[in-house]
Amino acid sequence: MRQSPQNMIGQSAALAAALDHVSLLAEIDRPILIIGERGTGKELAAERAHFLSPRWSGPLMKVNCGAVAETLLESELFGHEAGAFTGATRQHIGRFERADGGSLFLDELGTMSLQLQEKLLRLIEYGEFERVGGQKSLRVDVRVIGATNANLPALADDGQFRWDLLDRLSFDVVRLPPLRERAEDVEELANHFAVKLCAELGRPLFPGFSTDALAQLQGHAWPGNVRELKNAVERSVFRWGHRHDPVGQVYLDPFGRNQHTATSTATTESSHTASASPKPPQWPIDLRAELTKLERHYVVQALEAADGHQKVAASKLGLSYDQLRNTLRKYGMHTRPKRQSQT
Repeated sequence: MRQSPQNMIGQSAALAAALDHVSLLAEIDRPILIIGERGTGKELAAERAHFLSPRWSGPLMKVNCGAVAETLLESELFGHEAGAFTGATRQHIGRFERADGGSLFLDELGTMSLQLQEKLLRLIEYGEFERVGGQKSLRVDVRVIGATNANLPALADDGQFRWDLLDRLSFDVVRLPPLRERAEDVEELANHFAVKLCAELGRPLFPGFSTDALAQLQGHAWPGNVRELKNAVERSVFRWGHRHDPVGQVYLDPFGRNQHTATSTATTESSHTASASPKPPQWPIDLRAELTKLERHYVVQALEAADGHQKVAASKLGLSYDQLRNTLRKYGMHTRPKRQSQT
């Protein structure tokens, strides 16, 4: 069965254009360069380029060049022979050999030394290299997919990156938009991460975000992009103490620095349920808002009692399945992750 890349969530025009660009480049067997800020999904874009390419059945290897010590990166990429250096007691097969017939994703490419850049250039141009400490020239068939958040042309101007390597890597360049340029995707992403965490915590339902919390999510600049959003959403869902209520506070900063809190428009559901001796209301009241809270409360209770099964919950509420589904959509409530067809 043909493998598929992981999903990239969002329907914005900016994201769609970037993904279309990746899909187009997947068809041609040339190196490509993916640029974008941290957390924009460069690795997911690389997976898309690989799995939509004729190399989809081959291996996809990944190396974060910035996370491997310079003294070890050459060995990690190209391998080494036994005795090549102190501690090299046996032969090591590098990532390029292991990726033969497939693709190699090189993240944070701008951190690579000039010496390694020269060796990489030779491999891209001729498909040849030697292991560290080796004398034999080896050949591989690997497509290189590079990624960086650095300005490689500026580094090349400063002599820190080889122009000839940059020319070979950039057959075409894909720019992934930061989250601030695709604000319309924030709510969908936030719901996706929240639903997944609720499932992880054993909760059958995610009751959604309050209006104030959604406004806070939409108003933040997200300098850490999707990765930052995911952490903030998961943190907020986990900390929120009223599991039946929409999440009303977003914890943007776990250190509490300049933490802006959104006051929840929802209060504890039990305070809105009917009782034998209800307290007199504080007039005037917003009848529509109170009825909305009551409806939310019973929908949540029914779904929990039905262990998330919507048909059973609908029966408990005296509704048809379609009526319950419409109610869930109206309030932005989810009982399972949405299926995604893209990346």
